[in-house]
Amino acid sequence: MNASEYPDTPTGKPLWLITLADLALLLVGFLVLLQATQHIGGAGMTKGDLAKGIREGFGANDTEPTPMPVAAAGILDFAPGSAILPTTPGALVAWAREAARDPRVMLTVTGSTDGTSADIDRVTGSTAILAADRARIVAAALAAVAPSRVAIVTATKPGRRAAIVSVAFVGEPPRGDVQRTAQ
Repeated sequence: MNASEYPDTPTGKPLWLITLADLALLLVGFLVLLQATQHIGGAGMTKGDLAKGIREGFGANDTEPTPMPVAAAGILDFAPGSAILPTTPGALVAWAREAARDPRVMLTVTGSTDGTSADIDRVTGSTAILAADRARIVAAALAAVAPSRVAIVTATKPGRRAAIVSVAFVGEPPRGDVQRTAQ
């Protein structure tokens, strides 16, 4: 087969022109976004509303970012059916106090049960209530550390008779909430 047997290619636009048009379209889109965000704050709209709208546009239903756990400690080996602390929480409180010095973190206390028939709340017969009681008793010990940054969670799956405290990075605090700590 020689060169004369190939069909002639139709003449078209040069490739650089298509690339230039793509770049121009991206630039126009960026300028429209900038123009739209200039008007935020007026008429009751906030930047959070814009971010929420963008997340919803991409199919994300979660409006709050999920905290990212970075460390954990806890009190283990509760007696079956009991929410009484098996040891003193002094070491856990000291650990939580050090972790809570950073205003960008949240402490989450997760109570759990082992799933056996002996590890239930004696009054209600519920494992969820016993797990919540274990989390509450540890959260009460941590109340002096950072009461506004302690959340309580109940484990839904059987695990260990424990209350685990996890430190999660939740992001920068709002500008008015920055707390100064003595160095």
